[in-house]
Amino acid sequence: MDLPKLAIAALGGTVSMQARNAGEGVIPTVSGEALLASVPQLTTLARVTVETLGLLPSASLNFGCLLSVLSWAKYQVEQGAVGVVITQGTDTLEEAAVFFDYLWDCDEPLVLTGAMRSAKQAGADGPANVLDACRVALAENSRRRGVQVVMNGQIHQARCVRKTDSLALQAFSSPIFGPAGLLVENHVGYLCPSVPHSVLPLPQHTTHKVALLEASLSADTLLLENILKLGYDGLVIAGFGAEHVSESWAAMIEVIAGKIPVIIATRTGSGSTAQHSYGFAGSELDLIRKGALMAGFLCPRKARILLWLLLGCQRQDELARYLNDNSRLQP
Repeated sequence: MDLPKLAIAALGGTVSMQARNAGEGVIPTVSGEALLASVPQLTTLARVTVETLGLLPSASLNFGCLLSVLSWAKYQVEQGAVGVVITQGTDTLEEAAVFFDYLWDCDEPLVLTGAMRSAKQAGADGPANVLDACRVALAENSRRRGVQVVMNGQIHQARCVRKTDSLALQAFSSPIFGPAGLLVENHVGYLCPSVPHSVLPLPQHTTHKVALLEASLSADTLLLENILKLGYDGLVIAGFGAEHVSESWAAMIEVIAGKIPVIIATRTGSGSTAQHSYGFAGSELDLIRKGALMAGFLCPRKARILLWLLLGCQRQDELARYLNDNSRLQP
């Protein structure tokens, strides 16, 4: 029987970490090849190609690195891979996933996974997550679903998933919408049908900058006053509640929105921004009148990535359409 071809890229992260000496903190040292050796069942499922593209904690990844990984992943599909799996650290897993999702135009699955426990820690979850991710990437019913995150036996859509716990095994969830699917006794099952979605072209330039600021009680406006002087090309605000800010912040946002795109998202971790509920100074109605756009269900971090990508391909005029596109958020 001719087994399907599966490609795996290792970028580092906790799934690749162990301590060199007793009592020291763990660091990325385990290559993709060594990680693959911890999952011998894979040899019965697929012909596996594995490459170690980096050994970094995920906080040190950047957009340039992710564009290189994306190019590698698309090449693997061109070479006959029926699915691609990427292992990386969980700190920026949700951001990397949505970055890829906006650019992944292949029918073949692209699946991200990682670990909450290091390679040598008792009960390490890395091998199980890698095996689950590979099963998802190989499953026929995973095609045309864009990019997904597989952790702890659950499958999450890239645009919904968030890391909601710092250390727990069940660190990943999709607030409001729940997981897109589950692995039950090695079977890949989905809770909702696949939904067609549009993707963006690759960015033509990558040197632009998008700032992310969080509103907080009694915060001053010094950073806002200097956003334009510092050369930022876009701004995302993590606002209170349904995306509210103080009156002083609202005044500065009006000035900034006249020059660069400004998105207001909610800092709460769950739920959507409002559109026409509140009318006070600094409310969503006031901010919309001042030129800001509401992020909807996109969290501030993912809204920043969307804006960066749109600016990079000079399609920032389509920002409102992408923010209002909830097709991937409807089970």
